[in-house]
Amino acid sequence: MPHDHHDHAGLSPSGHPYREDQDNSLSYWQAMEIAVRELMIEKGIVTAEEVAAQIDAMDARDPSQGAAVVARAWTDPAFRERLLADGSAASAEMGFDVGPMKLIAVENTADVHNVVVCTLCSCYPRNLLGLPPDWYKSRAYRSRTVREPRKVLAEFGLTLPENVTVRVHDSTADMRYIVIPARPDGTDGLDEAALAELVTRDSMIGVGVAKTG
Repeated sequence: MPHDHHDHAGLSPSGHPYREDQDNSLSYWQAMEIAVRELMIEKGIVTAEEVAAQIDAMDARDPSQGAAVVARAWTDPAFRERLLADGSAASAEMGFDVGPMKLIAVENTADVHNVVVCTLCSCYPRNLLGLPPDWYKSRAYRSRTVREPRKVLAEFGLTLPENVTVRVHDSTADMRYIVIPARPDGTDGLDEAALAELVTRDSMIGVGVAKTG
């Protein structure tokens, strides 16, 4: 099953990590991952350097790619529609390969605010946003965001009016979400590059908003 972790050691057969209170000795699946990786290197299918380079490339990703996608959606209505219809394909138009997972873009409006969580793990669109923050992986965020999203958002400094509907989206091993935050007022004269500077990682997760200052 596709998953965005670059090292599958520590993952259960479902693609999610084993619980922290479980025995941390090598499981069958961890040992299998190591064996397969080493066998592929031994057979010349990949080299250890290629594996290391791919890991480095994944770790080097940051939220700027996601910010560029959002800025394009703000300035190009046709692209925005394509992004909402098929996030993976629209991202690929900009040269951002999100891999085999399905990327779903959800849009904040005056009436709806979206927030993303992975209740079982830390599934996250790393190809666009880079590594997930530690708090995203915490048990507190994963459990409380579903139960009391408004309270969690308020702890991030985001207090929403009662008439705004909060929608929580739970990522899975083969499906990721990216939030298109509302475009800030007073930014009509900015180009895509300048707009992208206003888009933060937190706004694309939904615990923040894009701001001009």
